[in-house]
Amino acid sequence: MFRPTKAVAAERTGTEAAVPVQRDVLRPGGRPSPLGYVMAALRFALGWTFLWAFLDKTFGLGYATPAENAWIEGGSPTTGFLSNVDGPFEGFFTNMAGQGWADWLFMLGLLGIGMALILGIGMRVAAVTGAALLAMMYMAALPLTNNPFMDTYLIEILLLVALALAGAGRVVGLGGWWEKLPFVKKNRWLV
Repeated sequence: MFRPTKAVAAERTGTEAAVPVQRDVLRPGGRPSPLGYVMAALRFALGWTFLWAFLDKTFGLGYATPAENAWIEGGSPTTGFLSNVDGPFEGFFTNMAGQGWADWLFMLGLLGIGMALILGIGMRVAAVTGAALLAMMYMAALPLTNNPFMDTYLIEILLLVALALAGAGRVVGLGGWWEKLPFVKKNRWLV
């Protein structure tokens, strides 16, 4: 379980006093630190990207998905992206495009990861499942056109892991309450 530690003092030269640097999301006593608020904002932002993708693909809100291709109108959320794969994993992903099971797994993943991040619950599960989803999207995007290897998918994977490790769900979220639930206490992987 994540426990806040004492703030680390940054040493300065000359006559200046040491300046405390907060490296935890919670201050001693359980109050959020400035870092905690930044991590919460990052959690909300990343959660919203997952949740928005779910909403746009479900209802065809006209951003990435036109209304006529909405999932509720019979469109396939995986067809557009996966049928255009042109890289080393082309066969794997194009065979998956438009399959009902792939559509359901993808959409449930977007919804679950987005809600977990926004609510601050199940951060470990969200990090693992989100990293797996983003890794597959990264593989489908290969070869990259803007960079030899780095892509926003990899950055988002690192961000998911950092949020889970930092206990970011406890700040402006339900993470603290979630961790106290009996079934979560018995199954620590649900934290």
